[in-house]
Amino acid sequence: MSFKIAIIGAGSVGFTKKLFTDLLCVPEFRDIEVALTDISQHNLDMIRAILDKIVEANGFPVKVTADTDRRRALEGAKYIISCVRVGGLEAYADDIRIPLKYGVDQCVGDTICAGGILYGQRNIPVILDFCKDIREVAAPGAKFLNYANPMAMNTWAAIEYGKVDTVGLCHGVQHGAEQIAEILGAKSPGELDYICSGINHQTWFIDLKLNGRKIGKEELIAAFEAHPVFSQQEKLRIDVLKRFGVYSTESNGHLSEYLPWYRKRPEEISRWIDMSDWIHGETGGYLRHSTETRNWFETEFPQFLASAAKPIDPARRSNEHASHILEALETGRVYRGHFNVKNNGVISNLPADAIIESPGFVDRFGINMVSGITLPEACAATCMASINVQRMSVHAAVSGDIDLLKLAVLHDPLVGAVATPEEVWQMVDEMVVAQARWLPQYADAVPAAKERLAKSTVKTRDWAGAARRNVRSIEELRAEKSALKKAV
Repeated sequence: MSFKIAIIGAGSVGFTKKLFTDLLCVPEFRDIEVALTDISQHNLDMIRAILDKIVEANGFPVKVTADTDRRRALEGAKYIISCVRVGGLEAYADDIRIPLKYGVDQCVGDTICAGGILYGQRNIPVILDFCKDIREVAAPGAKFLNYANPMAMNTWAAIEYGKVDTVGLCHGVQHGAEQIAEILGAKSPGELDYICSGINHQTWFIDLKLNGRKIGKEELIAAFEAHPVFSQQEKLRIDVLKRFGVYSTESNGHLSEYLPWYRKRPEEISRWIDMSDWIHGETGGYLRHSTETRNWFETEFPQFLASAAKPIDPARRSNEHASHILEALETGRVYRGHFNVKNNGVISNLPADAIIESPGFVDRFGINMVSGITLPEACAATCMASINVQRMSVHAAVSGDIDLLKLAVLHDPLVGAVATPEEVWQMVDEMVVAQARWLPQYADAVPAAKERLAKSTVKTRDWAGAARRNVRSIEELRAEKSALKKAV
């Protein structure tokens, strides 16, 4: 088979490498063209060198190109994959830093909460530019696969306003299933069957079977509490499991910032998080992790390049959805996964316009969702709170309506549990002013926001958060990796 795939934001080097090697695990895909595009020539050069090394080592006829001209990269592409982070780590640092001044302590801040909403404001105008290019220069009927967060908002905008065939992809469901399989003593994750449904990062395992045997709430709770690691790392998720009766896909840290109950008071945060790794609730944990990963990759690039000169092993293909979806669409080999699409009745007790994440099957006819799912009422209520925020956020991002943006942030569950309306209004003004270069739709609102900030009497605090860690140096990371190797 010969067709073209374009990857936007290909400078996300590690993730692009994973997607590429996954694609080449499909025998029919070894004659495709992969066009890489990014705004950073430096990052493009790095990923191009790595992918060229993979192609050379494996002797495949696949063609790899790299171009900062996005439209040129998209010309004739049948599939377009996006993994962009608009504003990079500089803007992301503001997503964490500014809300902290108002008491909003986030672990990740990339889905909802103050950081996720502003992240969406930066991404959506760019996503709509992608869609315009796809409509104009990509292959007719091209499919857009969005990996970028905030997943639901980006996918919502691409479908409703971009008018492009779009699916959002995440790996939270797979990771949650791997956890459950482990605590139940499965020999492999494949022994676990499940129905998992909801919205991105708030998806719920509403039916579980291990080798055909149904797994109930009490057995699941007992298994998590007996596990020596997860019982400590996932305290909040286990508490939600006890109260809701179903397990959430999302990590302890992520889930904590989508709910109004666990991060509302600094003294409460330490009860529910675990500091063994950033993902379990550390303040600004993903920002620290992303910064360290970028620094490490820049320093150790020669080693990453050398490691690319290895034969591809199809048995080590990842469970990221993209390659499996494309394989099903092109070959007809059926794939079952969990996809972010417009609801349109798939989940009976969520709105039709919402972007849901739910099971579906892929074949030559496309992505076919399993309809008629009804969430437990508590799960639906929690999802609804986020959906309302997402809807307002998307419409604000498209219209440039700063008042609607403030209302979206005000209705965020965690922000509303922590901050007053006056604090929310000032926080949004401050974030819009700080990130103005990435928010063209708010250009007319920035001068008035600056004036309000100059006259404001709302007090803020100089606070690093309840559980902050410093970014580790390259030397510290080397020492830690060396110690882990010795321990093994």
